[in-house]
Amino acid sequence: MKGVDRDIAQAKALLVDPNPTSRSIMAAQLREIGVGSVTQCGRLLDARRMLEHRTFDIVLCESHFPGETTTGQQLLDDLRRAQLLPFSTVFVMITAEATYDKVAEAAEAALDSYLLKPHTAAALAERVQQARARKKALHDIFGAIEAGDLELAAQRCMTRFQERAPYWLYAARIGAELLLRLSRPDAAQKLYEAVIAAKTLPWARLGVARALADGGAAGSALRTLEALVADEPAYADAYDVMGRLQFEQGQVDAAMATFRQAAELTPSSVGRLQKHGVLAFYAGEPADAARALERAVALGIGSRQFDAQTLVLLGFLRLAERDGKGLQRCLEHVEHLTTRDGADTVRLARFTQVLLVLQALLRKQLADAIARIKRIVDDSASDDFDVEAACNLLTTLAHLGTAEIELPDVDAWVDAVALRHCASKGVTELLARAAAHHPPLAERVRAGHARVLALAEAAMAHKVAGDVGATVRELLAHTERTRNPKLLETAAMTLKRYRDDITEADALQRRLDALRPRVGRVPALPRLGTEGGRQAGGIALRTPVAAAAATALA
Repeated sequence: MKGVDRDIAQAKALLVDPNPTSRSIMAAQLREIGVGSVTQCGRLLDARRMLEHRTFDIVLCESHFPGETTTGQQLLDDLRRAQLLPFSTVFVMITAEATYDKVAEAAEAALDSYLLKPHTAAALAERVQQARARKKALHDIFGAIEAGDLELAAQRCMTRFQERAPYWLYAARIGAELLLRLSRPDAAQKLYEAVIAAKTLPWARLGVARALADGGAAGSALRTLEALVADEPAYADAYDVMGRLQFEQGQVDAAMATFRQAAELTPSSVGRLQKHGVLAFYAGEPADAARALERAVALGIGSRQFDAQTLVLLGFLRLAERDGKGLQRCLEHVEHLTTRDGADTVRLARFTQVLLVLQALLRKQLADAIARIKRIVDDSASDDFDVEAACNLLTTLAHLGTAEIELPDVDAWVDAVALRHCASKGVTELLARAAAHHPPLAERVRAGHARVLALAEAAMAHKVAGDVGATVRELLAHTERTRNPKLLETAAMTLKRYRDDITEADALQRRLDALRPRVGRVPALPRLGTEGGRQAGGIALRTPVAAAAATALA
């Protein structure tokens, strides 16, 4: 058979199918169309590991694997989310289903193809040829993205959409994604709406919701999402976006229920299991949290998509169960992950310290537990001690409190954490839930948020009195003391709006800019499991930074 294209002889293919006979037939067909190298495997777990560490030009993957809860589509979604597939890789889904609408829709959205069994070598050649042609047609867009010129890539996408050039729908999706990344949600929303006007597609409706959320219209975004999941109840990406937005609004219980639904739709998605487990933990449902987090560990502990915070939360659950062996396993897993190439050793070292405190508590080594918690408190003054680390500290202090361990300075420690990190309703609710094991500490967190709001209100009184400069100076002084990002953002917005009315504006700007690296921005929410290489509901775009990160992890 004539080769698909002139470069096919240099192509490397991976064939993933549980049936040895099917693998043999498809391997022969790939060689017949000229593919130079064919690698085979029969399990999705093996395929995941290969794709995490090697690059293939063509992947043929069966959709259903008897005896495995993961599907080929879920593998594809997770790999793209984690940016483990380059633009050039063609991923063809193989299915024996008589109706393959859902598979075809997912394949189209991911810029790949599908193939219905039984198939001929000619049909396989056609699918591979179409997919490779599509990659090449959009090469100028991908090239601009890989070069870091997102503006040029977005413009090329919009031009292809407007001209209805080949693959204009997918070009529109990439373009809208780029506009969101360029902080142009209004333009992205218009492009998504134009796609809907041309051809109503779930991903375009989801894009409208994402653009609304990025533009600050959270209520409208949630209503759009509610309508979308009512029409498309199996659209897992819509639940991802809804859950994240609910989380940002401080609706922990609602977010947990949403992520539970997403995890039920894709029961072997490590990322969604982690999100479900994390939110169930903070929602006060330990049994539900344990089931989700344990499954995430079982499926993903060897994967680059696994997030070690899962092990910290499991450690808290093991402490509550008085399960010393289970807690020791959590500690060993974190220590093993610390040795992995590219590991965030600072973050993992913090996780280790928390687990060691819990282990000391379980063994009734109280002096060791107190000494270790004081080291964590000292570390909390570091610039990179984020909301996630603050949550772990508060949960640990709450366990110490319920064990009736005397910590004379605990109120001051909690106050400092609250004043620094309570920058929004969502963050405050999460921090309070983290301390919920000991209610007095949770109330101190909420009181800390009230103090932050009072500081901002008092500073704004100077503006009302006509002295805008005094407002900015006072907000910056409070920020220098607390490092609260909400106070800094309020100062920044005030300075930007009233700059012409402030005589020392330039000096205040320099002071503000010096604080920015130490404080961060709002919202300062922690990750929920692995976010991977894309925003919830988006598509993975291998920008130079993302590609370098993916290469470093390979």
